[in-house]
Amino acid sequence: MRTFLLLSLLSLLLCCASAGKGGQCRKPIVRKEWRSLKKADRLQYIAAVQCLLEKPAVTPSTVAPGAISRYDDLVATHINQTMSIHFVGHFLPWHRLFTLYYEKLLREECGYGGAQPYWDWTLDTPASQFVKSPVFDPIYGFGGNGPLIPVNASNNEVPGRTGGGCVEAGPFVNMTVHLGPFASLERNDQCLKRDLAPAYAATYLARDKLDSVMSQSDYGWMARTLEGGTAWEDSQVHAGGHFGVGGTYGQMGDPFASPSDPIFWMHHANLDRVWWSWQKKDLGQRRRDVSGPMFLQDWGNAQGGNVTLAFPLSLGYNNWDATIADMMDIRRLCYTYDKLY
Repeated sequence: MRTFLLLSLLSLLLCCASAGKGGQCRKPIVRKEWRSLKKADRLQYIAAVQCLLEKPAVTPSTVAPGAISRYDDLVATHINQTMSIHFVGHFLPWHRLFTLYYEKLLREECGYGGAQPYWDWTLDTPASQFVKSPVFDPIYGFGGNGPLIPVNASNNEVPGRTGGGCVEAGPFVNMTVHLGPFASLERNDQCLKRDLAPAYAATYLARDKLDSVMSQSDYGWMARTLEGGTAWEDSQVHAGGHFGVGGTYGQMGDPFASPSDPIFWMHHANLDRVWWSWQKKDLGQRRRDVSGPMFLQDWGNAQGGNVTLAFPLSLGYNNWDATIADMMDIRRLCYTYDKLY
């Protein structure tokens, strides 16, 4: 399957531009911030997402009975690997691969002509600005919140949550989520839910949190500062985006099924941009700098050592495998960002 990835990446290079020396791409596609896209381009992107929601899945029904669409293939992949791709050294490389594959599907299977956009949430803080973000626009965005649902006593309440019900407006108002909650791969038709938490988002997605990430001198501490803790009380930038949008009841707040909300890809594209911005500060060194545990929260390496560049990454039944080394330089993956931090 590694050969399949390399061939696919070569195909991507050829479709974008001819490769330069060292396998670098001469004309990479450019990932742009959502609000900087022309309205027609935003609509084209949303149409491509809706296309993936209609195409049939490739994941075997014996593995994930709830994987109905091509989009579900990715949700099922994330559910299957949740316990091995978070709070580990390969968190950022795996999600770079995951987002790259999503971008490939939008372009090659659904006719999208652009690159995966990102959401720079620092532009939507303080809290008073969060719900006004163009990302939540009902026509040229992903729609906004659901109605307020009281919190069940058995659930932890994300501070300042304001929704929790089915998305009430926008292009995904009638979207059917087939997987989850949590680790369930059984078919469970449900609406797309959001539970916006503006004050929480403004706390963890503000520029000072990004400054802290960018100030770290090595990959291990940079990645750990970005990913934060395991609970919303101790979360940082990564979980800030998830709980800021998903709150207590929205799919974005579900650590397993979070890709069910199409905003997931905007959030993770921006996290990837943060990593690349950090790498670019000393690219000669940092495109080889990786560390962190192989197993979830094994900070003391009791179960295994640190990941290395040779560590394998997989997208399961999507048949895209790689190593961390393959993911360390986005120039070789034929995409770039319009702006860095």
